[in-house]
This record gives sequence, C-alpha cells and structure tokens, in this order.
Amino acid sequence: MIKPVRPEQDRVEIADIRAKLEEIRGDTVEVAERARPVAMMAGAAAVVVLVGAAFLLGRRRGRRKSTWVEVRRR
Repeated sequence: MIKPVRPEQDRVEIADIRAKLEEIRGDTVEVAERARPVAMMAGAAAVVVLVGAAFLLGRRRGRRKSTWVEVRRR
C-alpha cells in the first residue's frame, strides 16, 4: 500500500498540486536562466561557422566554374 504524503489527510488538495508545480517551475526557470548565455554563445558560434563554410565553399565553386578568357593581339 502506498503511504499518503500527509498521513493526516488521504486527499490531495488542488493547493498542494499548485504549490508543487510552482516549486518545479521555479527550479526550471533558474536552470533556463543559467543556460541562456551559453546557448546564445553556441548559437552565435554556429552561425559564424556556417557563414564561413558557405563562403569558402562558394569561393571554391566559383574558382572551378569561372571562365578564363585570354585576349591576344596580333
């Protein structure tokens, strides 16, 4: 048999549920606030890497597909 959280009452009141949800919510908000700067830096680094890779790949492709025209005068 499962023991009730509060032995004097067998019922769980809505206030108990709300209090526990607020406690959990407070913990998650704290963790999210601490993780936000790290996530922002990681996102910025990822954008820089993607833009750099696109630049280098586009530059390489441009070199391969560019046409060389040689003009000779007589």
